[in-house]
Amino acid sequence: MVPFASDETISRIVTEYSPMLLRLACTRLDDAADAEDAVQETFLKLLTARPAFRDPEHEKAWLIRTTLHRASDIRRAAEKRNVPLEAAAQAAAPEGTRELLSAVRALPEKYSAVIHLYYYEGYSIKEIAKLLGAPAPTVGTRLARGRERLRQMLKEED
Repeated sequence: MVPFASDETISRIVTEYSPMLLRLACTRLDDAADAEDAVQETFLKLLTARPAFRDPEHEKAWLIRTTLHRASDIRRAAEKRNVPLEAAAQAAAPEGTRELLSAVRALPEKYSAVIHLYYYEGYSIKEIAKLLGAPAPTVGTRLARGRERLRQMLKEED
């Protein structure tokens, strides 16, 4: 295991992973500020928990899983408050992608996460399986089922 290191390590992790984690959080949350909060809280957990990572892949997987969990927590809390969350991420999306982005967000997390990682981040099914700690066939099934649900949702809207 690689011991958790100095401020340099923290700085490198924040610089390297912030954009990807923010995009990932935006797929789960309707509000850009909530997505930023999820990423910040992920980094806060990194600072307080100080996990020891086996390798860079383990580091990345931990960050992705922690961000997804935190985004889900924020989304559940927002649903309980019953506050409509319409915001910058939706408004900033080009007209043609708003419908698709909205449909991806409406999917259950297990489908939206793999769709985001596959299509938006460019990971392979094997890489996603490692990142999420799930078997590759499960990731492939979730990807196929997520695509099918997207097709159905987009057909219904037409």
